[in-house]
Amino acid sequence: MRRAQGWLVWAGALLLAWLLPGALWKQAPPPAFPWEAILPTVLVLTALLAGTAILVALRGPGWSRSRWLGPWESLPDLLWGGLVLAFWPAAAGPPGRLAWMAAFLAAALPGEIRWLAQALPPESPFPAAWGATAVRRVRWSALRTLIPRWIGSRLPLWLTATLVLERILGVRALGSDWMDRIAFRDRAGIAVWVLLLAVLWGLSPRDSRRIQ
Repeated sequence: MRRAQGWLVWAGALLLAWLLPGALWKQAPPPAFPWEAILPTVLVLTALLAGTAILVALRGPGWSRSRWLGPWESLPDLLWGGLVLAFWPAAAGPPGRLAWMAAFLAAALPGEIRWLAQALPPESPFPAAWGATAVRRVRWSALRTLIPRWIGSRLPLWLTATLVLERILGVRALGSDWMDRIAFRDRAGIAVWVLLLAVLWGLSPRDSRRIQ
């Protein structure tokens, strides 16, 4: 029932995007899709997924109570973009996608570590009382269930949250493409974006069983 309701919401969003009044409100064609941004986006998201999963697997729920993550999490994306601009050598030209990828990882990694760690079941008193081997097995079993759901719920957010860094560093990527098409009221482009986000939502698992 909930899944059917979700698809109705996505269908309404798709219909709304397609029925926007007019194709353009500016006298200019909509922007071309940044195909060159797909590979860097895949690479940086893969690095984020792998780094978060490995670190959470090593420490487990302990990350959710880590004070060390607090100061790192509190830094806004704007600051990371500013640091890249401040330390980027002028002789190298303007910052490119490599700088954008590094800034995105620095901004996103601490929050995702805490997000995934908080979703893990507690390990005390059990399985901690059974030893390190039991802890590792239970932790990996929980992560195998959680990681697909984590990706499905967070990927749309990651794709759009890059907008701040993209605008600061002058790099046009997927987040900027989404916002540009909204600004130009590119009905077809917005509809494709909504459809892709709906597919990502549909592919994420909806297992209602609790992780034990």
